[in-house]
Amino acid sequence: MTSLPFLQVDAFADAAFTGNPAAVMPLDAWLPDDVLQAIAAENNLAETAFTVPAEGDADYELRWFTPTCEVEMCGHATLASGHALLGEGQEIIRFRTRKAGLLSVARDGARYALSLPVWRPAPKPLDAIVAALVVDPATVVETLWHERRYGVVVLADEAAVRACVPDMRALAAPGDWLTVVTAPGETAEVVSRAFAPGGGIDEDPVTGSAHAVIAPYWAERLGRTRFKAYQASRRGGFLDVTLDGERVTLGGSCVTVIEGRFRL
Repeated sequence: MTSLPFLQVDAFADAAFTGNPAAVMPLDAWLPDDVLQAIAAENNLAETAFTVPAEGDADYELRWFTPTCEVEMCGHATLASGHALLGEGQEIIRFRTRKAGLLSVARDGARYALSLPVWRPAPKPLDAIVAALVVDPATVVETLWHERRYGVVVLADEAAVRACVPDMRALAAPGDWLTVVTAPGETAEVVSRAFAPGGGIDEDPVTGSAHAVIAPYWAERLGRTRFKAYQASRRGGFLDVTLDGERVTLGGSCVTVIEGRFRL
């Protein structure tokens, strides 16, 4: 029987039971993909992050799996991985990924700063997504799309975001993509929610990659490159968002809630 280290970390969380839980599983070498997927399905969290030691420009290689598929980029599980793996006295950790390039997590006082690439969306009609979200069409301000399969629906206000009750079956029909609803907020300057039922996650609690997509839109609309964001899921989580050219930095805290061994 093989025993693997396992941590469950609440990311973008100041206390347990908030933010977005992720499993972090440091490996010595890659296991077969079907085994990684089976482990993620067993964990049944939005994401399980797997790392192996790397050389050169990165400290670790990093991959992420939902219960049903591998994803191209996951912010909260990267933040959780940095929290789990940053050594004492180490200020920054770098992860090499297969489709999102080099990501990093740095200490920022008692918090962390996660650096992701900007995935800038462009205006595009998203009639099917809007219909599946079951929102009042009068509250829809704009719709945008990014080729990595991110749909963004900008609504009039926070109340419209919170009132959204999607038809998950309809939203999942086109397959694995992330739908983000977002609006000017009262809880924070920007609020959002994120849904990915086609990828095995009906509503994601706090989504780093979604903010890599919506950050340039909100920076332009607000007229500044720094703002506070809140993802209004049931668990909820705050993010400090800073846009710097083609990179976005997301600030937040993490709490380790489980440490143990996973037996194969």
